Amino acid sequence: MDPAGFCQQARVLIVAGKGGVGKTTLSAALARMAALAGLRPLIVEVEGKSGIATALGYPGPLTYEEVDLVPAGRPSQAGSGPGQGGHTPAPAPPPPQAVRARTLTPDDALLEYLLEHGMRRISKRLVSTGALDVVATAAPGIRDILVLGKVKQLERAHAADLIILDAPAAGHAVRFLTSAHGLLDAVRVGPIRAQAADVVSLLTDPSRCQVVLVTLPEETPVNEVVETAYMLEDRVGVTLGPVVVNGLYPPLDGLDADPQALAESMGASIGAGEAEALRAAARFRHSRQALQSEQLARLAEALPLPQVRLPYQFTPEVGPAEIDVLAAALAEGVRLLPEPAGTAGSRV
Repeated sequence: MDPAGFCQQARVLIVAGKGGVGKTTLSAALARMAALAGLRPLIVEVEGKSGIATALGYPGPLTYEEVDLVPAGRPSQAGSGPGQGGHTPAPAPPPPQAVRARTLTPDDALLEYLLEHGMRRISKRLVSTGALDVVATAAPGIRDILVLGKVKQLERAHAADLIILDAPAAGHAVRFLTSAHGLLDAVRVGPIRAQAADVVSLLTDPSRCQVVLVTLPEETPVNEVVETAYMLEDRVGVTLGPVVVNGLYPPLDGLDADPQALAESMGASIGAGEAEALRAAARFRHSRQALQSEQLARLAEALPLPQVRLPYQFTPEVGPAEIDVLAAALAEGVRLLPEPAGTAGSRV
């Protein structure tokens, strides 16, 4: 599948997963992949502390107003040549687009809604007096519907070729995305119900919205991503894209060789302590490769979705260069996916 085509299957991609598995990193890599494919991506974060700005090298925090995290025209820092699966990227790619981002909060979304509906005088007072907290207590899910309603508005206005929503961590993500269904059951008439109905329509239309789940090749994250996948389909009715497995160690050959004997065969010598440290490192790498192979197989058996696999980044922190490496690996993984037959996304 072509990366640009993948990014155009739905106008909104919701990235969800357990905390600590690389959800925000994947959101940044998806946006950069789309931008390098000549599309206009917009990242939307909803918790105010996702780290998107830092990962893409932007010096300040995100605000409600859009900013360019990566300017248009910035080439990839990942280099070129064969990638995952030995595929060589096509020559003469389109000019890279900017990666834009913003944060959405219920208070700001409510203020904007009131201003657009001619209630400027009461809007700021309503938020500053804590009235939103009272309404949120009386109607659970109202905060989430304000945020999702804004995402829906951005999607309808074609504010970007691809809107990437960096969702809350897995447990909260399910509540976040089921809020519209809950309000439909609780509110029978009025603008809140209309907003909830519009959000449900967005979430359940695979040509408008899909969810990409991310996990690590470890037992607990795999368990949680499988559980989250079925909960999202059962409770939200959203279409799932491929599951992204992050943090894979590349396989290494020769781990069973003894470092002392190998050094001697090459006319070199190493100390006993160095040899034992090398043996311990080899044992760790071997066990890690075995663990991730086991978990990849278990994930494939439990969750019948295509997998896209991203390499572990051996750096103290993830910055723009690492995001470009992951974007290139993501694009290569997407190229290995089969073309969808008839409809976008997958069902589990």
